[in-house]
Parts: sequence; structure tokens; C-alpha cells
Amino acid sequence: MTTPAFSSPRHILAFDSGIGGLGIVRAIRTLCPAVSVSYLADTAVFPYGEQDDAFLTNRIVSLLSDAIQRLRPQAVVVACNTASTLALDALRIACPDVPFIGCVPPIRWAARTTKTHVIGLLATRATTKRPYLSKLQALYAPDCTLIAHAAPGLAACAERVFRGYAVPDDDIRAEINGLFTRDCSAELDTVGLGCTHYTFVLDQLRAVSPPGITWLDPAEAVARHTATILGPLPDCTPLPEATRAWFTAEPPDSAALIKALPAYGFDNIALWKAL
Repeated sequence: MTTPAFSSPRHILAFDSGIGGLGIVRAIRTLCPAVSVSYLADTAVFPYGEQDDAFLTNRIVSLLSDAIQRLRPQAVVVACNTASTLALDALRIACPDVPFIGCVPPIRWAARTTKTHVIGLLATRATTKRPYLSKLQALYAPDCTLIAHAAPGLAACAERVFRGYAVPDDDIRAEINGLFTRDCSAELDTVGLGCTHYTFVLDQLRAVSPPGITWLDPAEAVARHTATILGPLPDCTPLPEATRAWFTAEPPDSAALIKALPAYGFDNIALWKAL
């Protein structure tokens, strides 16, 4: 990644259902060292991929509207594929003065990368069933066959890996096996990550998948888009208490989580309480 055109302070809010968005935070901090980050994880209803669409949309809009008022970010990175594919339009209507950067399945990138025109998407159940995915394929990959596979337990595996625990390769293999058992799977050569959590198990995904598979992680692309949005904005130094890792409920195994956070620019966690 190249260095952005600005080196003065900016402030963003990054949002996810758990720790998945921290992979994007890491990419943003690498590209834009001057950016201050507030992180908000909606752990009270993790995982998002198993929740009702209407419930999630209302919750995300309410939660982020509140967070924008209290933390005053210059931009919001919705570092969650489920939230992005579901609620970005509603967020932009509810908070029209704040730019939102989403994280959507990398279908366009996969279509540009594949040599066989058979591409895969590894995602949550919610993302794989949403009409947004069909629209992406029709727009960016109409000449490709798309194998979209839901991995319901993979985000939980990523949460464990983030905390420093080993997850057996067989568990990872079981989560992704459906990608490689379809009629056209023999021609599959490119798979995009459709959930930000999967960044943390990417090495294992590569290790247990068949040879010749190219895995696409959109974290750096989201970071570049964020830098483009932030570049023209004025300097902004947030209050120190704003730039924390906030959680809507006490996260599981918080001691291990706290131990892992400094690598992502956070020293501790704080409980987010709705006003």
C-alpha cells in the first residue's frame, strides 16, 4: 500500500459485530498512521450472520446514529459484510452528513482475477442469501459462475484465533468444504472473503484448501478507499476517551482479547452503554 497524501490528524469510527473489523483497522493504521480510530463491536448480538434482517437494520442504524453523536467521527467504516450489504443505504439516509465506507463481497476483484471464470465467496449465511450478492454478480461478474458458501462457524473460529488459541485445521476444513464439492468446483480458482472475521484464519484457509486457489482479502482495498475519503477532510483530533475499543456486551474471554488488542492500536476495552 502507498502512503496517503495527508499526514495530519483524522478521526474515524470502525464498526463490526465482533473483532473482524480489526483487520481493516490494522490496514487503515498501516496506510494512514495519523488516523485516530474509535472501534465499536456489537458483541451483544454476535454473530450478525445469524440474525433477522429487519432487526439488524434497525439495530445498526440506531447504534451507529448514537455513536456518531457521541464520538463525532469524520467518517464511519462499516467493517462488516453483513452490516454493509444490509444497512448502508439506511445509514446514509439516517446520517447524511457523515461518509460511510462499506465492506462488500469482492466479486468484482474475483472476476478480474479468475482465469477459469469460476469464482467463490466464503461468507456468512446472511450475506450469501441476500439479493445484494446477486446484483454484484450481475453487475461485475456476469460471465462467471459464482459458488457462494455459508460458513456458519468460521467467524467463531476467527474469534478464537484472534485471542491466541489454536483452531484445528479439520475444523477450518469442515467450514469451507462446501466450496469444493459443487459440480463446477474443480474449476474454482479464486475465492473472496465475504466476512471481515476471516482475515484472522486466512493462513489456515490457504493451508487446507486445494492447490491453485487464490484467496482475496479486501481489507487493503477498504483502507485505500478510507484514505481517499479522509484526504480532503479537515484536521480532527478526537478526545482521548473516544478512541477506545468499545463493546456492546462483555466479550467472551476478555482477558485474552485485551492481550491481543495492542497490536491493533488499543490498550483496553470499554463497555458501550446506550443513552
